Amino acid sequence: MDSVPDVFDPRQYAAGVPYDAYRVLRDHHPVARQDEPEVLGWPAGPGFWAVTRHADVVRVLKDSATYSSYIGATQIRDPDPDDLPFIRRMMLNQDPPGHGRLRRLVSRAFTPRRIDRFERVAQERARTLLTHAMEAARTADGTVDLVAAVTDDYALLNLADLLGVPEADRKLLLHWTQRVIGYQDPDEAGPQVLDGQGRPVNPRSPAMLRDMFAYARQLAAHKRRFPDDDVMTTLAHDAELAESELEMFFFLLTVAGNDTVRSAAPGGLLTLAEHSESYERLRTGEAELPAAVDELLRWHPPVLTFRRTAAADTELGGRRIRAGDKVVVFHASANRDERVFADPDLLDLSRAPNPHVSFGDGPHVCLGAHFARLQLRVLYREAMRTLPVLRPAGPPERLVSNFINGIKSLPMQVT
Repeated sequence: MDSVPDVFDPRQYAAGVPYDAYRVLRDHHPVARQDEPEVLGWPAGPGFWAVTRHADVVRVLKDSATYSSYIGATQIRDPDPDDLPFIRRMMLNQDPPGHGRLRRLVSRAFTPRRIDRFERVAQERARTLLTHAMEAARTADGTVDLVAAVTDDYALLNLADLLGVPEADRKLLLHWTQRVIGYQDPDEAGPQVLDGQGRPVNPRSPAMLRDMFAYARQLAAHKRRFPDDDVMTTLAHDAELAESELEMFFFLLTVAGNDTVRSAAPGGLLTLAEHSESYERLRTGEAELPAAVDELLRWHPPVLTFRRTAAADTELGGRRIRAGDKVVVFHASANRDERVFADPDLLDLSRAPNPHVSFGDGPHVCLGAHFARLQLRVLYREAMRTLPVLRPAGPPERLVSNFINGIKSLPMQVT
Protein backbone atom coordinates (compact mmCIF):
# COMPACT_ATOMS: atom_id res chain seq x y z
CA MET A 1 0.00 0.00 0.00
CA ASP A 2 1.36 3.45 -0.90
CA SER A 3 2.10 5.81 1.96
CA VAL A 4 -0.34 8.70 2.29
CA PRO A 5 1.15 11.88 0.75
CA ASP A 6 0.98 15.13 2.68
CA VAL A 7 -1.14 17.67 0.80
CA PHE A 8 -1.59 20.05 3.76
CA ASP A 9 1.72 21.92 4.03
CA PRO A 10 1.10 25.25 2.27
CA ARG A 11 4.79 25.69 1.43
CA GLN A 12 4.73 22.88 -1.15
CA TYR A 13 2.17 24.79 -3.23
CA ALA A 14 4.76 27.49 -3.92
CA ALA A 15 6.44 24.88 -6.18
CA GLY A 16 3.17 23.97 -7.92
CA VAL A 17 -0.06 22.07 -7.26
CA PRO A 18 0.93 18.51 -6.16
CA TYR A 19 -1.00 16.65 -8.85
CA ASP A 20 1.10 13.48 -8.49
CA ALA A 21 0.24 13.31 -4.79
CA TYR A 22 -3.42 13.91 -5.61
CA ARG A 23 -3.36 10.98 -8.03
CA VAL A 24 -1.95 8.67 -5.35
CA LEU A 25 -4.69 9.80 -2.97
CA ARG A 26 -7.46 9.33 -5.56
CA ASP A 27 -6.26 5.86 -6.51
CA HIS A 28 -5.41 4.48 -3.06
CA HIS A 29 -6.68 6.81 -0.31
CA PRO A 30 -9.65 8.78 -1.72
CA VAL A 31 -10.62 9.91 1.79
CA ALA A 32 -7.28 10.22 3.58
CA ARG A 33 -6.33 11.28 7.06
CA GLN A 34 -3.98 14.29 7.01
CA ASP A 35 -1.90 15.64 9.87
CA GLU A 36 -2.00 19.35 10.59
CA PRO A 37 1.38 20.21 12.15
CA GLU A 38 2.54 23.65 13.22
CA VAL A 39 3.74 25.49 10.13
CA LEU A 40 4.77 29.07 9.30
CA GLY A 41 4.11 30.12 12.88
CA TRP A 42 0.52 28.86 12.87
CA PRO A 43 -0.30 26.35 15.62
CA ALA A 44 -0.90 22.65 15.01
CA GLY A 45 -4.45 21.41 14.47
CA PRO A 46 -6.24 18.10 15.02
CA GLY A 47 -5.94 16.91 11.42
CA PHE A 48 -8.61 16.38 8.78
CA TRP A 49 -9.94 14.09 6.04
CA ALA A 50 -8.73 14.99 2.52
CA VAL A 51 -11.38 14.21 -0.13
CA THR A 52 -9.85 13.95 -3.60
CA ARG A 53 -12.22 12.07 -5.96
CA HIS A 54 -14.72 14.08 -7.99
CA ALA A 55 -17.80 12.08 -6.92
CA ASP A 56 -16.93 12.39 -3.24
CA VAL A 57 -16.14 16.10 -3.53
CA VAL A 58 -19.53 16.75 -5.16
CA ARG A 59 -21.27 14.61 -2.54
CA VAL A 60 -19.72 16.62 0.30
CA LEU A 61 -20.49 19.97 -1.32
CA LYS A 62 -24.12 19.06 -2.03
CA ASP A 63 -24.91 17.48 1.35
CA SER A 64 -24.88 20.46 3.71
CA ALA A 65 -26.96 18.56 6.30
CA THR A 66 -24.11 16.07 6.81
CA TYR A 67 -21.14 18.29 5.93
CA SER A 68 -21.65 21.66 7.57
CA SER A 69 -20.12 25.03 6.63
CA TYR A 70 -21.41 26.49 9.91
CA ILE A 71 -20.03 24.23 12.64
CA GLY A 72 -16.34 25.04 12.12
CA ALA A 73 -16.50 27.49 9.17
CA THR A 74 -14.78 26.75 5.84
CA GLN A 75 -11.01 27.16 6.34
CA ILE A 76 -8.78 24.19 7.19
CA ARG A 77 -7.39 25.93 10.27
CA ASP A 78 -9.79 25.97 13.21
CA PRO A 79 -10.76 29.53 14.10
CA ASP A 80 -10.28 30.77 17.63
CA PRO A 81 -13.40 29.65 19.55
CA ASP A 82 -13.99 33.28 20.59
CA ASP A 83 -14.03 34.33 16.91
CA LEU A 84 -16.30 31.54 15.68
CA PRO A 85 -19.69 33.27 16.33
CA PHE A 86 -18.44 36.27 14.35
CA ILE A 87 -17.07 34.17 11.46
CA ARG A 88 -20.33 32.21 11.24
CA ARG A 89 -22.19 35.41 10.30
CA MET A 90 -20.71 35.29 6.80
CA MET A 91 -22.87 33.65 4.11
CA LEU A 92 -19.97 31.37 3.15
CA ASN A 93 -19.99 29.91 6.66
CA GLN A 94 -23.72 29.23 6.96
CA ASP A 95 -25.93 26.26 6.17
CA PRO A 96 -29.48 26.21 4.78
CA PRO A 97 -31.95 27.72 5.47
CA GLY A 98 -30.07 30.78 6.78
CA HIS A 99 -27.60 30.59 3.93
CA GLY A 100 -30.42 30.62 1.36
CA ARG A 101 -31.95 33.77 2.82
CA LEU A 102 -28.65 35.68 2.62
CA ARG A 103 -27.92 34.35 -0.85
CA ARG A 104 -31.31 35.54 -2.11
CA LEU A 105 -30.72 39.00 -0.65
CA VAL A 106 -27.34 39.49 -2.28
CA SER A 107 -28.53 37.92 -5.56
CA ARG A 108 -30.82 40.94 -6.02
CA ALA A 109 -27.70 43.06 -6.40
CA PHE A 110 -25.56 40.54 -8.24
CA THR A 111 -27.77 40.22 -11.31
CA PRO A 112 -26.61 39.01 -14.75
CA ARG A 113 -28.07 42.19 -16.30
CA ARG A 114 -25.89 44.41 -14.12
CA ILE A 115 -22.84 42.23 -14.69
CA ASP A 116 -23.31 42.17 -18.47
CA ARG A 117 -23.20 45.97 -18.53
CA PHE A 118 -19.66 45.71 -17.22
CA GLU A 119 -18.51 43.84 -20.31
CA ARG A 120 -17.80 47.04 -22.24
CA VAL A 121 -15.89 48.53 -19.29
CA ALA A 122 -13.93 45.31 -18.74
CA GLN A 123 -13.05 45.12 -22.44
CA GLU A 124 -11.69 48.67 -22.47
CA ARG A 125 -9.76 48.00 -19.26
CA ALA A 126 -8.24 44.75 -20.58
CA ARG A 127 -7.26 46.42 -23.84
CA THR A 128 -5.60 49.35 -22.05
CA LEU A 129 -3.70 47.19 -19.56
CA LEU A 130 -2.50 44.75 -22.24
CA THR A 131 -1.44 47.58 -24.57
CA HIS A 132 0.58 49.17 -21.76
CA ALA A 133 2.11 45.78 -21.00
CA MET A 134 3.20 45.45 -24.63
CA GLU A 135 4.75 48.92 -24.55
CA ALA A 136 6.63 48.03 -21.36
CA ALA A 137 7.84 44.77 -22.90
CA ARG A 138 9.34 46.56 -25.90
CA THR A 139 11.76 48.33 -23.57
CA ALA A 140 12.55 45.16 -21.59
CA ASP A 141 13.68 42.56 -24.16
CA GLY A 142 10.08 41.68 -24.97
CA THR A 143 9.26 40.45 -21.47
CA VAL A 144 6.74 41.66 -18.89
CA ASP A 145 5.26 40.45 -15.61
CA LEU A 146 1.61 40.02 -16.54
CA VAL A 147 0.49 39.85 -12.90
CA ALA A 148 1.97 43.24 -12.03
CA ALA A 149 1.14 44.81 -15.39
CA VAL A 150 -2.30 43.34 -16.11
CA THR A 151 -4.14 40.76 -14.03
CA ASP A 152 -3.95 42.25 -10.51
CA ASP A 153 -5.32 45.61 -11.67
CA TYR A 154 -7.83 44.01 -14.02
CA ALA A 155 -9.45 41.92 -11.27
CA LEU A 156 -9.32 44.69 -8.68
CA LEU A 157 -10.71 47.49 -10.84
CA ASN A 158 -13.52 45.37 -12.26
CA LEU A 159 -14.62 44.42 -8.76
CA ALA A 160 -14.39 48.02 -7.57
CA ASP A 161 -16.65 49.08 -10.46
CA LEU A 162 -19.19 46.40 -9.64
CA LEU A 163 -19.24 47.26 -5.93
CA GLY A 164 -19.15 51.01 -6.48
CA VAL A 165 -15.90 51.71 -4.60
CA PRO A 166 -14.55 55.21 -5.39
CA GLU A 167 -11.35 55.32 -7.39
CA ALA A 168 -9.28 56.81 -4.54
CA ASP A 169 -10.10 53.84 -2.28
CA ARG A 170 -9.52 50.96 -4.66
CA LYS A 171 -6.06 49.95 -3.46
CA LEU A 172 -7.66 49.21 -0.08
CA LEU A 173 -9.44 46.25 -1.69
CA LEU A 174 -6.13 44.71 -2.77
CA HIS A 175 -4.61 45.33 0.67
CA TRP A 176 -7.49 43.54 2.41
CA THR A 177 -7.44 40.67 -0.07
CA GLN A 178 -3.71 40.10 0.40
CA ARG A 179 -4.05 40.20 4.17
CA VAL A 180 -6.96 37.74 4.34
CA ILE A 181 -6.26 35.38 1.43
CA GLY A 182 -2.47 35.44 1.41
CA TYR A 183 -2.00 35.14 5.17
CA GLN A 184 0.21 32.02 4.78
CA ASP A 185 2.57 33.88 2.44
CA PRO A 186 4.92 36.42 4.07
CA ASP A 187 5.17 38.40 0.81
CA GLU A 188 1.40 38.93 0.71
CA ALA A 189 0.39 39.20 4.37
CA GLY A 190 3.29 41.30 5.66
CA PRO A 191 4.52 41.02 9.25
CA GLN A 192 2.55 38.57 11.36
CA VAL A 193 0.29 40.17 13.99
CA LEU A 194 0.59 38.45 17.39
CA ASP A 195 -1.79 38.48 20.34
CA GLY A 196 -0.85 39.02 24.00
CA GLN A 197 0.31 35.40 24.31
CA GLY A 198 2.55 35.65 21.25
CA ARG A 199 0.19 33.63 19.02
CA PRO A 200 -0.62 34.75 15.45
CA VAL A 201 -3.97 36.51 15.10
CA ASN A 202 -6.37 35.02 12.55
CA PRO A 203 -6.79 37.50 9.64
CA ARG A 204 -10.53 36.74 9.71
CA SER A 205 -10.92 37.71 13.36
CA PRO A 206 -12.99 40.78 14.34
CA ALA A 207 -9.84 42.60 15.45
CA MET A 208 -8.20 42.23 12.03
CA LEU A 209 -11.32 43.20 10.06
CA ARG A 210 -12.27 46.30 12.03
CA ASP A 211 -10.92 48.72 9.42
CA MET A 212 -12.67 46.93 6.55
CA PHE A 213 -16.01 46.91 8.36
CA ALA A 214 -15.73 50.59 9.26
CA TYR A 215 -15.12 51.35 5.60
CA ALA A 216 -18.13 49.22 4.56
CA ARG A 217 -20.39 51.24 6.89
CA GLN A 218 -19.05 54.54 5.54
CA LEU A 219 -19.49 53.41 1.94
CA ALA A 220 -23.06 52.23 2.60
CA ALA A 221 -23.93 55.59 4.21
CA HIS A 222 -22.49 57.36 1.16
CA LYS A 223 -24.55 55.16 -1.21
CA ARG A 224 -27.75 55.97 0.69
CA ARG A 225 -27.11 59.67 0.14
CA PHE A 226 -25.71 59.34 -3.39
CA PRO A 227 -27.15 56.17 -4.98
CA ASP A 228 -25.59 54.74 -8.12
CA ASP A 229 -25.95 51.63 -10.30
CA ASP A 230 -23.74 49.32 -8.25
CA VAL A 231 -23.94 46.44 -5.80
CA MET A 232 -23.28 48.47 -2.63
CA THR A 233 -26.12 50.88 -3.49
CA THR A 234 -28.53 47.96 -3.79
CA LEU A 235 -27.34 46.38 -0.53
CA ALA A 236 -27.36 49.71 1.35
CA HIS A 237 -31.02 50.27 0.40
CA ASP A 238 -32.16 46.73 1.28
CA ALA A 239 -34.34 47.04 4.39
CA GLU A 240 -34.09 43.29 5.06
CA LEU A 241 -30.31 43.44 5.44
CA ALA A 242 -28.92 44.17 8.91
CA GLU A 243 -25.83 46.39 9.10
CA SER A 244 -23.75 43.46 10.37
CA GLU A 245 -24.88 41.40 7.37
CA LEU A 246 -24.00 44.21 4.98
CA GLU A 247 -20.50 44.38 6.50
CA MET A 248 -20.05 40.66 6.00
CA PHE A 249 -21.24 40.88 2.40
CA PHE A 250 -18.70 43.61 1.72
CA PHE A 251 -15.99 41.38 3.21
CA LEU A 252 -17.08 38.35 1.20
CA LEU A 253 -17.48 40.20 -2.11
CA THR A 254 -14.20 42.06 -1.68
CA VAL A 255 -12.11 39.02 -0.87
CA ALA A 256 -13.83 36.26 -2.85
CA GLY A 257 -14.79 38.53 -5.75
CA ASN A 258 -11.28 39.86 -6.20
CA ASP A 259 -9.25 36.73 -5.64
CA THR A 260 -11.23 34.39 -7.89
CA VAL A 261 -10.28 36.33 -11.02
CA ARG A 262 -6.96 37.48 -9.56
CA SER A 263 -5.93 33.80 -9.36
CA ALA A 264 -7.71 32.37 -12.41
CA ALA A 265 -6.57 35.02 -14.92
CA PRO A 266 -2.78 34.56 -14.63
CA GLY A 267 -3.33 30.81 -14.31
CA GLY A 268 -5.17 30.78 -17.63
CA LEU A 269 -2.56 32.94 -19.37
CA LEU A 270 0.25 30.74 -18.05
CA THR A 271 -1.57 27.62 -19.27
CA LEU A 272 -2.01 29.10 -22.76
CA ALA A 273 1.67 30.14 -22.84
CA GLU A 274 2.71 26.60 -21.92
CA HIS A 275 0.42 25.15 -24.63
CA SER A 276 1.26 27.24 -27.68
CA GLU A 277 -0.76 25.05 -30.03
CA SER A 278 -3.88 25.60 -27.90
CA TYR A 279 -3.27 29.36 -27.88
CA GLU A 280 -3.01 29.29 -31.66
CA ARG A 281 -6.25 27.27 -31.96
CA LEU A 282 -7.96 29.90 -29.84
CA ARG A 283 -6.51 32.79 -31.86
CA THR A 284 -7.61 31.28 -35.17
CA GLY A 285 -11.13 30.51 -33.90
CA GLU A 286 -10.66 26.75 -34.10
CA ALA A 287 -11.47 26.58 -30.37
CA GLU A 288 -14.37 28.61 -28.98
CA LEU A 289 -13.79 30.95 -26.09
CA PRO A 290 -16.63 29.94 -23.69
CA ALA A 291 -15.57 26.28 -23.66
CA ALA A 292 -11.91 27.33 -23.44
CA VAL A 293 -12.61 29.46 -20.35
CA ASP A 294 -14.08 26.45 -18.54
CA GLU A 295 -11.20 24.18 -19.56
CA LEU A 296 -8.70 26.76 -18.30
CA LEU A 297 -10.65 26.93 -15.04
CA ARG A 298 -10.52 23.12 -14.78
CA TRP A 299 -6.79 23.20 -15.42
CA HIS A 300 -6.05 26.04 -12.98
CA PRO A 301 -8.86 26.33 -10.42
CA PRO A 302 -8.59 29.53 -8.37
CA VAL A 303 -9.54 27.75 -5.12
CA LEU A 304 -7.66 24.61 -4.06
CA THR A 305 -9.62 23.51 -0.99
CA PHE A 306 -12.70 24.13 1.13
CA ARG A 307 -13.45 22.72 4.55
CA ARG A 308 -16.66 21.28 5.97
CA THR A 309 -17.32 19.72 9.39
CA ALA A 310 -19.22 16.45 9.83
CA ALA A 311 -22.52 17.17 11.60
CA ALA A 312 -23.06 13.48 12.40
CA ASP A 313 -21.25 10.15 12.14
CA THR A 314 -21.16 9.08 8.49
CA GLU A 315 -19.17 7.12 5.91
CA LEU A 316 -17.33 8.50 2.91
CA GLY A 317 -15.05 6.68 0.50
CA GLY A 318 -15.05 3.65 2.75
CA ARG A 319 -13.85 5.61 5.78
CA ARG A 320 -15.77 6.18 8.97
CA ILE A 321 -16.19 9.90 9.61
CA ARG A 322 -17.07 11.01 13.14
CA ALA A 323 -19.25 13.96 14.06
CA GLY A 324 -16.98 16.97 14.48
CA ASP A 325 -14.30 15.72 12.07
CA LYS A 326 -12.94 18.21 9.54
CA VAL A 327 -13.62 17.15 5.94
CA VAL A 328 -11.68 19.06 3.27
CA VAL A 329 -12.50 18.85 -0.44
CA PHE A 330 -9.68 19.27 -2.97
CA HIS A 331 -11.05 21.02 -6.08
CA ALA A 332 -7.85 20.73 -8.11
CA SER A 333 -7.72 16.98 -7.54
CA ALA A 334 -11.39 16.48 -8.45
CA ASN A 335 -10.75 18.38 -11.70
CA ARG A 336 -8.12 15.81 -12.73
CA ASP A 337 -10.11 12.70 -11.75
CA GLU A 338 -9.75 10.06 -14.46
CA ARG A 339 -13.10 8.59 -13.39
CA VAL A 340 -14.85 11.70 -14.76
CA PHE A 341 -12.52 13.38 -17.28
CA ALA A 342 -11.03 11.57 -20.29
CA ASP A 343 -7.29 12.33 -20.50
CA PRO A 344 -7.50 14.75 -17.54
CA ASP A 345 -3.84 15.77 -17.89
CA LEU A 346 -4.45 16.85 -21.49
CA LEU A 347 -5.55 20.45 -22.07
CA ASP A 348 -8.57 20.28 -24.39
CA LEU A 349 -10.08 23.73 -25.02
CA SER A 350 -13.12 22.09 -26.67
CA ARG A 351 -13.75 19.67 -23.78
CA ALA A 352 -17.45 18.86 -23.40
CA PRO A 353 -18.98 18.08 -21.07
CA ASN A 354 -16.73 19.70 -18.50
CA PRO A 355 -18.15 19.23 -14.99
CA HIS A 356 -15.23 20.88 -13.18
CA VAL A 357 -15.76 22.01 -9.61
CA SER A 358 -13.65 25.16 -9.77
CA PHE A 359 -16.66 27.21 -8.65
CA GLY A 360 -17.81 24.56 -6.17
CA ASP A 361 -21.17 22.76 -6.24
CA GLY A 362 -24.33 22.51 -4.18
CA PRO A 363 -25.87 25.41 -2.23
CA HIS A 364 -22.54 27.27 -1.98
CA VAL A 365 -21.73 27.24 -5.71
CA CYS A 366 -19.94 30.53 -6.47
CA LEU A 367 -22.38 33.43 -6.61
CA GLY A 368 -20.05 35.40 -8.88
CA ALA A 369 -19.31 32.62 -11.38
CA HIS A 370 -21.11 34.47 -14.19
CA PHE A 371 -19.12 37.64 -13.47
CA ALA A 372 -15.84 35.70 -13.28
CA ARG A 373 -16.42 33.89 -16.57
CA LEU A 374 -17.29 37.16 -18.28
CA GLN A 375 -14.08 38.81 -17.06
CA LEU A 376 -11.92 35.86 -18.12
CA ARG A 377 -13.60 35.65 -21.52
CA VAL A 378 -12.96 39.36 -22.15
CA LEU A 379 -9.36 39.21 -20.92
CA TYR A 380 -8.41 36.20 -23.05
CA ARG A 381 -10.11 37.69 -26.11
CA GLU A 382 -8.12 40.91 -25.73
CA ALA A 383 -4.92 38.99 -25.02
CA MET A 384 -5.31 37.11 -28.31
CA ARG A 385 -5.78 40.42 -30.11
CA THR A 386 -2.90 42.23 -28.37
CA LEU A 387 -0.34 39.48 -27.68
CA PRO A 388 0.45 37.43 -30.80
CA VAL A 389 3.33 35.84 -28.87
CA LEU A 390 2.79 34.37 -25.41
CA ARG A 391 5.69 32.36 -23.99
CA PRO A 392 6.98 31.92 -20.42
CA ALA A 393 10.08 34.05 -19.80
CA GLY A 394 10.87 32.29 -16.54
CA PRO A 395 9.09 30.31 -13.84
CA PRO A 396 6.04 31.89 -12.25
CA GLU A 397 6.18 32.80 -8.57
CA ARG A 398 3.34 31.02 -6.79
CA LEU A 399 1.48 31.84 -3.61
CA VAL A 400 2.35 29.96 -0.43
CA SER A 401 -1.17 28.69 0.27
CA ASN A 402 -3.14 25.46 0.53
CA PHE A 403 -6.32 27.47 -0.12
CA ILE A 404 -5.81 29.78 -3.11
CA ASN A 405 -4.06 28.70 -6.32
CA GLY A 406 -2.39 32.08 -6.65
CA ILE A 407 0.36 33.39 -8.92
CA LYS A 408 2.31 36.38 -7.58
CA SER A 409 4.54 36.94 -10.62
CA LEU A 410 4.23 35.80 -14.24
CA PRO A 411 7.17 36.77 -16.47
CA MET A 412 6.14 36.44 -20.10
CA GLN A 413 7.68 36.91 -23.53
CA VAL A 414 5.01 38.82 -25.45
CA THR A 415 6.85 40.25 -28.48
